[in-house]
Amino acid sequence: MNAVFTSLTGLTLQSPAWLIALVLIPIAAWFGARRGRASATFAPGVFLDPRPPISWRVVLLPAPLVLHTFGLVLLVVALARPARRVALPMENNGIDIVLCLDTSSSMLATDLAAGRTRLDVAKEAAQEFVERREHDRIALVRFARYPDIRCPPTLDHDALGAILGAVETVVPDGPEDATGIGTAVARAAEVLGERSATSRVVVLLTDGEENVATSDRPTEISPVHAAQLCERLGVRVYTIAVGVGRTGVDGRVVALDTAQVEKLSRRTGGQFFAAPDAATLDAVYGEIDRLETRPRPEERFRVEEAYGVLLALAIGLCVSGRVLGLTVLRVLP
Repeated sequence: MNAVFTSLTGLTLQSPAWLIALVLIPIAAWFGARRGRASATFAPGVFLDPRPPISWRVVLLPAPLVLHTFGLVLLVVALARPARRVALPMENNGIDIVLCLDTSSSMLATDLAAGRTRLDVAKEAAQEFVERREHDRIALVRFARYPDIRCPPTLDHDALGAILGAVETVVPDGPEDATGIGTAVARAAEVLGERSATSRVVVLLTDGEENVATSDRPTEISPVHAAQLCERLGVRVYTIAVGVGRTGVDGRVVALDTAQVEKLSRRTGGQFFAAPDAATLDAVYGEIDRLETRPRPEERFRVEEAYGVLLALAIGLCVSGRVLGLTVLRVLP
């Protein structure tokens, strides 16, 4: 019965057991109708006009009983406590993620997939990762020598995808063509440190080694310093090293020294991954997606009681029926 009531009114009964009392109302109405009948006949019917005039009082004679009956029905429904459920905005206290993307000129290499640059492959894989994280706020930081926040944490993943697709590498051999991993991760951690999410993650993708914070530049932020900041802010860092290596001074491919970024990931509670090709990179993002799972936000409602109007109307109908029965529609014995 509750389901029928909800489908008809949009309200939900909090105490539907009271509806059982509705079966008593017809019984009460029947006794009320019998009590209103004359207990004795004062004149034989032959002395009456066969067609007595019908006045408005005669027509409205059942009104007190009808008003009482409907009043009792509304009273029972009010006792069943009808209420409406008002939807509340879904809370999103989940994961905030920063995609930290290397845009140094070495990302123009085409060793991940034939005919495609490392950056193009990385952007496509990151876009697929974003699409899988529909309930998470995701930001984008591109970096080479300096970090640049291209998109703050947002749920508007369409806008983020457009920004991500427009990312390009810095000018080869220009003043920004370097790899400042520590500075980039520290900047990403600062962005996440301002958030109230229960989980904060940086996904760092690079194809190079830290070459900004070196021994001759001690004031720069190294990956170790960035790890300390991430530890303090509760930020996990997943590092993805893409490509088969870097080109040495003699033109030969040299394997990357990933010791610093591996330590960075371990110290912050994240993981390090190597992705020498596009397929492995896709699998790495899939693994990060699996590792960073959280419950989806649930629908929330606020219950608003609606019995007040019904109770007032029930009392009004009962009082009106009583007043009419004692005044203009009073029936004398």
